[in-house]
Amino acid sequence: MVETAFTRLVGCRHPVQLATMGGVSTPALAGAVAGAGGLGMLSGIAAEPVAPSIAAALDAAHGGALGMGFLGPWLDHVLPDFEVAASRLRVVEVFWRDPDPSLVERARSSGEALVAWQVGSVDEARAAVDAGCDFVVAQGVEAGGHVRATTPRAELLDGVLAAVSVPVVTAGGIVAASDVAAALAAGAAAVRVGTRFLATPEADLHPAYLQALLDATSAADTELTTTFGSGWPDAPHRVLASCIAAARGLNGEPAGEVEFAGQSMPVEQYAVSPPTAATRGRIDAMALYAGSGVGLVTHVQPAADVVADLVSRLS
Repeated sequence: MVETAFTRLVGCRHPVQLATMGGVSTPALAGAVAGAGGLGMLSGIAAEPVAPSIAAALDAAHGGALGMGFLGPWLDHVLPDFEVAASRLRVVEVFWRDPDPSLVERARSSGEALVAWQVGSVDEARAAVDAGCDFVVAQGVEAGGHVRATTPRAELLDGVLAAVSVPVVTAGGIVAASDVAAALAAGAAAVRVGTRFLATPEADLHPAYLQALLDATSAADTELTTTFGSGWPDAPHRVLASCIAAARGLNGEPAGEVEFAGQSMPVEQYAVSPPTAATRGRIDAMALYAGSGVGLVTHVQPAADVVADLVSRLS
């Protein structure tokens, strides 16, 4: 076990944070990461009440640290959920919105949660600290999913570390123990990991999506694009390159459908949502989010084992 400013602040054993991954992450995954000593993160963007998700994750976490991440463009519509999360969890986090002191104050008045902001630039990190955040997540351009940054992870980390005094979590393309050791040696207080946790039994991934991840061999199999912008245009995101060409070949037809709350809903061409186990249709033409480190994701492991592997080179 390695103690850092992050582990002391959050109260977890390991300097590992699960990325917030809407749709494919689950309370079981967040709970497993928390139970293994990391910071498990729930998604606050699901179109259902957060209280049941929080309860399920708390049951699975066995006293471990849990948080919930919210997307800035939709946060104003789910402020009651934000307040519930701040009242029951260790961390609430915001992404894709200018740091807002009023949101930090709303969290403070709702409970005892720490407040974090995921940022893509040094200026945004400074603004997050000025807004009152307890720590920041500096996301490099290598990240899978939606990408705020335009600079590589290591470069951004150096700049943010020089600019702020709060703990800094580094994110983007981190999948291996060597990545974690190098990040902490460079001054990060923790790492944030997403793609590696997709290849776990706790994630809600369509089998074809999972196989596509396992088949990828390098960062060259990913691409930063704005292709899957239906519902969230002009927001860059990193996906497996193969799904871009497949999606463009749909010629306006829906990619498939997904079961949600007992109803079948269409998955439109270029939909932002990734394919879960309940999705049917052209899975290869849907948003297959993946970070640049995907080539090192070669097998499925329980989330607790992934946490153990990630910290295995720390001493």
